[in-house]
Amino acid sequence: MSQSSLILTVIGPDRPGLVRMVAELVAEYGGSWLESRMARLAGQFAGIVEIHVPAAGLDNLTRALAGLDRYGLHVTVEVATEAPARPPEVVLQVEVVGNDRPGIVRDFTRALAACGANIEELNTDVHSGSFSGETLFRAAARLSTPAPDAAGRIRTALEKLGNDLMVDIRPAEEGK
Repeated sequence: MSQSSLILTVIGPDRPGLVRMVAELVAEYGGSWLESRMARLAGQFAGIVEIHVPAAGLDNLTRALAGLDRYGLHVTVEVATEAPARPPEVVLQVEVVGNDRPGIVRDFTRALAACGANIEELNTDVHSGSFSGETLFRAAARLSTPAPDAAGRIRTALEKLGNDLMVDIRPAEEGK
């Protein structure tokens, strides 16, 4: 049986049962829930989900998911396509902590792009420093790059963003 790979984006006011509503529809149409990232942000529930569904049920599942709008849950469905073949890559885990400031995510991602790094996963947050009380920015990113010597270039580029920035770069664990 032919399968379609879908990427769902989900957003709506946070409340119990939102994931259940999506999961029930995926199961009802014979789909498999493969991978997801979900979080509560500013009172909203936001998520991204990869599923496989039998091709024959694709249109019906898409309509059913659109019906969740009546509950305030907005679901966007994208059919995943095969990615073009990429050269062998080095996968790195990068963690950065420093004083927060306007534009820090822009500068962080600009430095990574300039080094040819592809962001596979990015988590950011801000929190109050335990001793100083200043607002600290923290980012954890999983990067891939075809350049075997990229770690040093990435470290240099990120450290140029500010003296207060602590940068940790290491090979990413396989399968994560």
